[in-house]
Amino acid sequence: MRRVLALALAAAACAVAASPAGATNECRGLQVCVPVAGPWVVASPGQVEFQLSCPKRYIVAGLDAELTTRGIDVGFVGNLGSPVNPGITTSRDAVFLGRLVRGGDAASSFRPHIGCIPASGGGSRTPTAYHAFPPGAPTARVVIQLKVKPGTTIQRVRCNRSQRLVSASHAVGFLGEAPPTSRLVHAVQASHVVRDGAAILTVKATGAVAETQAVVQLDLLCTPT
Repeated sequence: MRRVLALALAAAACAVAASPAGATNECRGLQVCVPVAGPWVVASPGQVEFQLSCPKRYIVAGLDAELTTRGIDVGFVGNLGSPVNPGITTSRDAVFLGRLVRGGDAASSFRPHIGCIPASGGGSRTPTAYHAFPPGAPTARVVIQLKVKPGTTIQRVRCNRSQRLVSASHAVGFLGEAPPTSRLVHAVQASHVVRDGAAILTVKATGAVAETQAVVQLDLLCTPT
């Protein structure tokens, strides 16, 4: 049985009619909300990252996730700031962090969900008497997502101009309401290497992927040069 792990995030109310709520809680307490569901992301003992985005002119105001096993730990990347709320802690994108910490099998996966509200800006921070640097945005993410096809696919990705690559990660996901079986998970093999300032993603898939919609997301963490 799937278990829902709620990742609650406080949000301000908006004076518009509510969207219908589903089985997950990413839109709970929000008077207007656009729910966005991601694919089932394969979890492993190593941390995987998966970015989910709101429509244009919307920001993330709620998060949730479905798990195929209780042994998956799920969190998200949030920005520092006060108060903790949409527009300060979150932006249009949410990066989920998943790790299989106990039990599970090769098909262990989690499905991220975000609830999006119209962007209205965030609050401001009160200056202090110190001349320290406040937390900023020293890094940026470059994310690509490939639809998996039978055979071998190789994709080379670089950071934007005037940026250098800090790190890279990839995640395998399966679109659909039901989580993938072990057979489907084993049908997709993905790996990446960092070479000469670029991330090179290699995806190998068998014909079994024709039975589902599989995707691989490559996430580059970049910083200005």
